[in-house]
Amino acid sequence: MNTSKITIRGLYKIFGNNPHLALEHVRQGVDKDTLLKQHRHVLALDNINLDLQERNIEVIMGLSGSGKSTLIRHLNRLLEPTTGTIHVDGDDVTTMNTRQLRRLRQHKITMVFQKFALLPHRTVLENITFGLRLSRDTPTKDITQKAYYWLNRVDLKGVEHYYPAQLSGGMQQRVGLARALATDCDILLMDEAFSALDPLIRTDMQDMLLDLQSELHKTIVFITHDLDEALRLGDRIAILKDGALVQQGNAQDILLRPADDYVRRFVADVNRIKVLRVEALMQTNQDALATNTPDADSLTVTAGSDVQTLISRVLVSNPTSIWVVNDAGEKLGHISRKALAQTVVAEPLRATLQ
Repeated sequence: MNTSKITIRGLYKIFGNNPHLALEHVRQGVDKDTLLKQHRHVLALDNINLDLQERNIEVIMGLSGSGKSTLIRHLNRLLEPTTGTIHVDGDDVTTMNTRQLRRLRQHKITMVFQKFALLPHRTVLENITFGLRLSRDTPTKDITQKAYYWLNRVDLKGVEHYYPAQLSGGMQQRVGLARALATDCDILLMDEAFSALDPLIRTDMQDMLLDLQSELHKTIVFITHDLDEALRLGDRIAILKDGALVQQGNAQDILLRPADDYVRRFVADVNRIKVLRVEALMQTNQDALATNTPDADSLTVTAGSDVQTLISRVLVSNPTSIWVVNDAGEKLGHISRKALAQTVVAEPLRATLQ
């Protein structure tokens, strides 16, 4: 079971000349628009309470102005909070001195930026080794070896002596990712890291990140405004609106149990059958299991299968019942075709399934 790697409590960020006075107005019920119009302060983060689990890809998403990039910059204290606490492995980042912050950024938290943030006058190899040389903890003889290892891992072999301007956007972002991974930090912050890339390159980078994560098991905090990207990458997703946390959960939670109308509108156009897993739809109560028993014409599907595959099999075989089983073939639950149709299938197909 995953434990919390980063714990955020009561976090506020207000931009303006007197943020602490503005904070009192917020606590008295003044909303974001009123705070800006009447008090000329911007409420960027509004009482954020959030747990980010270790070894997960934790996605933070929202529309422009929701506060997602502001939030991620508090995790390594690139921005100072107005009030609140941020604990990383139990240590409060908000109370760290300059030396402690430097060590945090060198050894525990690294960052990949949207605009790549590469040094234009340094080669690819020099950019990858930059963080290692700053830390002064890695022996010189090991720095180049590490850099070449990560250069190969992100498929950049042969361009180590190129400069950033000679590379495509996708290749530059791979350099940024290799530079971050070379530091071997536990936590990887990715702020809209793929949003500047063309769609096909963006998909390739998502694939690469998922492949690397399956091996490295980092704690990745990934910022995006793209719901499809969030659903594809995120073990869990936190949705922000106007600086406040609206909902946090896995893709199944977000799609099937939206917290409010804002989230409901957010997910309205998602092709849910590609995202949902069959266990999200199964019934496990005794009444449902008692009234639906397997027979020769039953269909079994393993937990973790996507609903799109299930629907295809239902349309082909027209089963009398649908059962979810584990890898050992043991029965876990039952899915009614009516519930399947009502939950995930567009209206034209419902008559076929019912």
